[in-house]
Formats: sequence, structure tokens, C-alpha cells
Amino acid sequence: MKQVIFSVMLLAGLSACSEKPQVLDANKHDSAAYTGTGKAFVNKDWKPGDKTSWESQLKARQQYGQNDYTRMN
Repeated sequence: MKQVIFSVMLLAGLSACSEKPQVLDANKHDSAAYTGTGKAFVNKDWKPGDKTSWESQLKARQQYGQNDYTRMN
């Protein structure tokens, strides 16, 4: 009985060694955040690809949505 438990524990311990390596693909490049994703669920005032409108939307969201001092008033 002890041998069965030992062999099951040994197999469980060795199964953790079979994980595939996670390698970053060098050919994959990320685009800038302001270029958008092409999905329809965006703010109506933001224009995909326009960096200044992206920055103004981030600034407005930070000021009005995430600033507790302005939300308390």
C-alpha cells in the first residue's frame, strides 16, 4: 500500500516538470495604445489613431472618474 502511495506522489511530483517553456516571440510587435482595437465599444469622443484625443480622454477619465476629491462634491 505504501508503494502505491509513493508511486502516485512521485508521478504527481514529476508531472510538474513537464511544463512547456514560455518564450517571447521576437517577431510580434505591439501597437501604440491610441491606435485602437477596431471594436465598436469606444467612447464617442475618441478617434482611433489620434494621439491627442487619446491623451485628452485619459486625462478626463482620470480627473472625473478616478479622482475621489472631485467625485465627493
